[in-house]
Amino acid sequence: MDTDSNDMNGKDSYSLRELGDFLGAEIKGDPELRVRGIAPVQSASPDQLSFLTDSKYRHVLSECRAAALIVSPEFKDLDFRLLITSNPSLALAKVAGLFSRAFAEPFEVHPTAIIDGTAVLEGKVAVGPYTCIGAGCRIGGGTRIGAGCFIGPGVQVGEGCAIDPRVTIMNGCVVGNRVIIHSGTVIGSDGFGYAQDERGRHYKIPQTGIVCIDDDVEIGANVTVDRATFGATHIKRGAKIDNLVMLAHNVVVGEDVAIVAQVGVSGSTHIGDRVMIAGQAGLVGHIEIGDEAKIGAQAGVMNSVKAGHVVVGSPALSHDEFFRNIANIRRLPRLKEQVKRLSERVQGIEEALRDGDGHHRD
Repeated sequence: MDTDSNDMNGKDSYSLRELGDFLGAEIKGDPELRVRGIAPVQSASPDQLSFLTDSKYRHVLSECRAAALIVSPEFKDLDFRLLITSNPSLALAKVAGLFSRAFAEPFEVHPTAIIDGTAVLEGKVAVGPYTCIGAGCRIGGGTRIGAGCFIGPGVQVGEGCAIDPRVTIMNGCVVGNRVIIHSGTVIGSDGFGYAQDERGRHYKIPQTGIVCIDDDVEIGANVTVDRATFGATHIKRGAKIDNLVMLAHNVVVGEDVAIVAQVGVSGSTHIGDRVMIAGQAGLVGHIEIGDEAKIGAQAGVMNSVKAGHVVVGSPALSHDEFFRNIANIRRLPRLKEQVKRLSERVQGIEEALRDGDGHHRD
């Protein structure tokens, strides 16, 4: 049975037994051997853990000095200390997380931080230099907030979050537990909402909603998530959002969605669970993206996408239709030449019929 990750926090070394219990992995070798870090096979030192996920790298093991390797069952016969697991990539991610936490900043409030007297910091919370935390905020235990952040009035942040330097979370927004928000991101800026009068002048529609971010979400650097016009812009549990993504007002992002860099999602679009959206895709507003759909890089999505479908291109088409069209486009020069030759032959035949016996024939 896996060990609770909370029992593994804050240590600078782990025995193979502890790591095996934590990962649910089979141990080969001395279970009391201590590990103090993780590194690639070629550079790992004798007190570091490493990994082997592809047989083409077996040849480098002769020079490997690592304390032990994370491997899949296909490598269980290696003459090496091993942690054997069916999903070595996941195991690697979990172990790397342990060691990154071991070197995290201490839970201290910097003396230059400005914290309103009505804000509540529950348990151990780290607050970096020149960070501002507004009235009525509640920050959960184990959360770290970096330098120069702005946490507006009434914001709620859950437990175990990592808020990197220069993050802005505007008034009233709600952040769940174990959420990671990278530098430069703005949560809860106004949605882009205007009404026009008869002369075409723009009148701002007050954006009175919030942003709600559920547990275990990660949001990259320089992302903007607009607050709802009414209600909530909602990012659901486990969603992963890359750098430079724009989510407009009242967008809903489903559970375990992955959105790659420079994607733009227009207002009130609903994205289902486990959807994958590749880089620089653009989605118009008020459409539905079904569960487990996939949207290709630079796709321009103008219509709703059914669950499980794959769309690519701009305007976005089904994967098969798009590549049939691409194949046809590539044939156009050849088809043009064929049409030209056929036209010349038809013209020659018509001239022969007209002039060969002196009679015109239709």
